[in-house]
Amino acid sequence: MRLRRVFSLLGLALVGTLPWTGLAPAGEVAENYHYKVLAAIRHGNLSVFPVVAAISHDTQDFITLDEGLKSGDVVVSESGNLTPLVRPRHDGVVRAPRAGAQVNQLVLVNNSKRPLILLAGEIVTGGKQDRVIGKDRLVPAQSDPIDVGVFCVEPGRWTGPKSSFDAVGGGMAQPALREKAMAAKDQAQVWSEVRKSQAQMAATLTAPVAAEVQGTSSYAKVMENDEVKQKVDAVAAPIQHDYQSLIKQLRDRNAVGVVVAVNGEIVWADVFASTSLLEKYWPKLVRSYAAEAIVSRVKNGDTSVKEAQQFLDDLEGRRETVETEPGLYSHTEITGDGFKAFELTSLLPRTGFQLHVAKMAE
Repeated sequence: MRLRRVFSLLGLALVGTLPWTGLAPAGEVAENYHYKVLAAIRHGNLSVFPVVAAISHDTQDFITLDEGLKSGDVVVSESGNLTPLVRPRHDGVVRAPRAGAQVNQLVLVNNSKRPLILLAGEIVTGGKQDRVIGKDRLVPAQSDPIDVGVFCVEPGRWTGPKSSFDAVGGGMAQPALREKAMAAKDQAQVWSEVRKSQAQMAATLTAPVAAEVQGTSSYAKVMENDEVKQKVDAVAAPIQHDYQSLIKQLRDRNAVGVVVAVNGEIVWADVFASTSLLEKYWPKLVRSYAAEAIVSRVKNGDTSVKEAQQFLDDLEGRRETVETEPGLYSHTEITGDGFKAFELTSLLPRTGFQLHVAKMAE
């Protein structure tokens, strides 16, 4: 917290004088993490404020979950059903995955030569139930099988034609559901939010489709319903197009994230270490924000750039919890007045920077 306070004060002192360009050399940690919020892109009751950074980082050596699953380099499976290459450890012992499928546990192997980024809120579909990743983390390159903490987002199913998972139809959970996984860390609350989201979405649909949506237990299948996709696209597509155009314009200014407001109230922020990393996650992030806006149709007003900047700047918390895998990553959870924030920091050689910061209003 002391370092964060110093960074914030430095950033405030330098606003207006920083060039807002610059890539931090590999292995060099920036001394200023300040972010600058720009004017919002708005559509209906959804407002997305672009965020640019004083410093950007080189993230080309990392792989995302979508990239890994699509290439086959990353395998996700129910416990006890994983059969990819398992490399011997340095001590000569081959570690086997635990036996027996469990609701809140999956097994993952990263066969890629690059470390894998997992983001809380990413949904994988398949297996006995669809799951949502519960916490940001890094998985080392060419890893042994590791346990991944997840939550079920498909209550009512515990069977499937295959034990493996993919990202097709998975996407990113909307902010309200991400909050239950990341902050509440409670399966019952996750299921409750899934049902609530389904009911709210059904209320916006035609009668036959509403009945179909309410009849499925799968959050991912609801989001893949044709009528739901049309509604989400109607909100997400203009925002995505405008922001992608803006990213191209702002690439030299290090566009790295967004602050999100629904119905005139700030609900979320996602900030990444680089523009390229943001671009990889942006298509499914914007759809998750749009889904949140669709089920919250009452418009209460607009949010100002000043309010969005204040939300992003305030990371002073009453309590801070840090989990660390030495030499790999640290994960920090900050609890403050009216918010929670989560920071994923890479500890790999030549890094030492924050890969992702997520902040939610409470």
